[in-house]
Amino acid sequence: MDLYNTIQAWEDGQKPTVDEMEAVLAHNDPDFNNALYEAAARVRDREFGNKIFMYGFVYFSTYCKNECAFCYYRRTNEIERYRKNRDEVLEISAGLEKAGINLVDLTMGEDPKLYADDYKGIVDIVKSVRDTVDTGIMVSPGAVSKETMPRLRAAGGDILAVYQETCNRDLFARMRLKQDYDFRMNQRVWAREAGMLTEDGMLVGIEDTPRDRAEHIRIMGDMKCSQVRAMTFIPQKGTPLQNVTPPVDYTDELKAIAVMRLAYPDVLIPASLDVEGTAGLKSRVAAGASVITSIVPPDIGLAGVAQPEFNINDGHRSIDYVRNLAESLGRREATMKEFWDYYESHRPEATLRC
Repeated sequence: MDLYNTIQAWEDGQKPTVDEMEAVLAHNDPDFNNALYEAAARVRDREFGNKIFMYGFVYFSTYCKNECAFCYYRRTNEIERYRKNRDEVLEISAGLEKAGINLVDLTMGEDPKLYADDYKGIVDIVKSVRDTVDTGIMVSPGAVSKETMPRLRAAGGDILAVYQETCNRDLFARMRLKQDYDFRMNQRVWAREAGMLTEDGMLVGIEDTPRDRAEHIRIMGDMKCSQVRAMTFIPQKGTPLQNVTPPVDYTDELKAIAVMRLAYPDVLIPASLDVEGTAGLKSRVAAGASVITSIVPPDIGLAGVAQPEFNINDGHRSIDYVRNLAESLGRREATMKEFWDYYESHRPEATLRC
């Protein structure tokens, strides 16, 4: 297989096969990788021009009932936690809107208090934010019931994000301890049936193989996800994986971003500030990302996920800092009209209702 010809064919519109994606993801020649990134960036620019979407990150509860092997916020980790109340969430969301972000990402752990009374706490927060801001709203609530999806949509949720992390069932069982693979996978099916766009994501560097990543990229397309992501695993203190050797570089993540872009030219692909901070923004944009996510204002007590405090209180994840950095990379922040135009052109018809 001539891999240069393969990525050229993808750029020209040929749909990648799983075998081709595996071969590209497994090949580790720096010159080839650069050619891959350049092809992905050209496809991104063909679809989106030089605009890039900006997402504010509101991690409003760090309580969680789960014991994920990779997660700093796993239930038994003895760490300081917080749960922002409704007024705090509204103040933060309004501030993000005023600063000019396109979307508020309402993220939480699977918090038993907010899951109580048939997920009433989550639905109420989403509705309150929708009544307050005119930005897009992403809901990242963990794995919830099918019946909750139309309620989240009716409350004002535009996009549902639930990350599978891996499509390898054995690896999933070792990473997301005592969780149901199919229940989590169906989150995105049910959300689309409720009329929401959906996001899935893979965690790179948790003993996953190039084949696993290729299969996951295929599944993301089969599920018609409008947003897909890859993030490099960062070992976390207090978890079973805390002594895993940190990544030498982020090549596998960058290649996954590029392959996702070439496989699905018009999807949203985030460059997350939660992994490498603003230092990693240039490489992720160069690999085909069309979104900057995990923008967190300083000094308001919010944490990140992959790295709870990284680049936050020094202001390097504020919207102004990120906007200036994006402009230095030749990107301009998308307007709200451009965001809503994208959303409306991809919004599925609701067949599942309250």
